[in-house]
Amino acid sequence: MSAGVAVGPVETRALTRRALGLARFTVAYNVVEGVVAIAAGAVAGLVSVVGFGVDSAIESAAGVLVAVRLAARLRDGVTDERRERRALRAIAVTFFLLAGYVVVEGVRSLLAGEAPDRSPVAVGVLVASLVVMPLLAAAKRRVGLRLGDRLVLADAAETRICVLLSVSTLAGLVLHALTGATWLDPVAGFVIAAFALHEGREAWEGELLERGVRG
Repeated sequence: MSAGVAVGPVETRALTRRALGLARFTVAYNVVEGVVAIAAGAVAGLVSVVGFGVDSAIESAAGVLVAVRLAARLRDGVTDERRERRALRAIAVTFFLLAGYVVVEGVRSLLAGEAPDRSPVAVGVLVASLVVMPLLAAAKRRVGLRLGDRLVLADAAETRICVLLSVSTLAGLVLHALTGATWLDPVAGFVIAAFALHEGREAWEGELLERGVRG
């Protein structure tokens, strides 16, 4: 954790508890979201929705890493910098895995010319994500900036990617229904993959806090 933001020990503990609660909620929400998305996508033959469910699984794994480290802080009363750096690197790897998955599935979808089908359940999951995830990402970012905490900010960045994937996947379904164009969803996915690589590099190098302070 960086010492860039001056907060007292009482506020630090309260903010850490809040960050832990947000991380736990992220894990619980994404487990449910991922199961529903993968099931709905598989039934309807929606590769993009299955990919969205995989992203939920990746974000759940990142949330577990964050929750474990935050719980350790509260339990031990100190920050293990070495273990937190390892956790931050592990979260960075999840960004790279997500980018790789989106690119591979996007290329496969383009080559196969796959057309997404309709699924009310998938649309419902995506709309719910568009409501919940921006609020969750903003809450994490506020806490991360107040604590000066790269780990929490990396978790917030991953949640923002979930928002972008929700927009991309839902837009792909809607635009295909309107235009019949099958290439829109994978191309949007490539843009998100580039964003994920950028966020992953910043998480790996510990630059998320500096960028967050700059706005």
